[in-house]
Amino acid sequence: MGHQGPEEHANAVAPGLRFARVTRKKAATKKRTTPAVRAPRKKPTQKPPSPETWLECVRAAEAKKASAVKVLDLRPLTSFADYFIICSGSNQRQNQAICDEVTRLMKLRGELPVSVEGYDNAEWILVDYGDVVVHIFSEKSRLYYDLDRLWRDATPVEYIAQSA
Repeated sequence: MGHQGPEEHANAVAPGLRFARVTRKKAATKKRTTPAVRAPRKKPTQKPPSPETWLECVRAAEAKKASAVKVLDLRPLTSFADYFIICSGSNQRQNQAICDEVTRLMKLRGELPVSVEGYDNAEWILVDYGDVVVHIFSEKSRLYYDLDRLWRDATPVEYIAQSA
């Protein structure tokens, strides 16, 4: 084996140490490709929902034959949402079609969902627009979770159903 020089000895004792030195050296000699001062990033802004937002969501759900559509006004009860829209579909594909139609029509209005949950399983799809939250249930899941009963203190919103 013989006598080891200082560099070989360092490698034998701490293999990562040499790599760290090389990395720092390369980083120090690397030319900057980005400017030293960056312009501040603009945060995406979302328009506050208009009063017709909940009605637009209801119309989209009705267009895809959602059943038992119910709108609840939550403003007196909570601050996280103004309206809940609760509706049912008869199967997974219909629930996804209802969700797709709601998001499509809202996108045309310039409003994007904050979050969409449960789309793949489609037993309970939640589409969150901030002040309006759309719940699309399978009939079995709607009976099981029973949001209608859970939010029974909320005021039901009357609207004229769109005729088919």
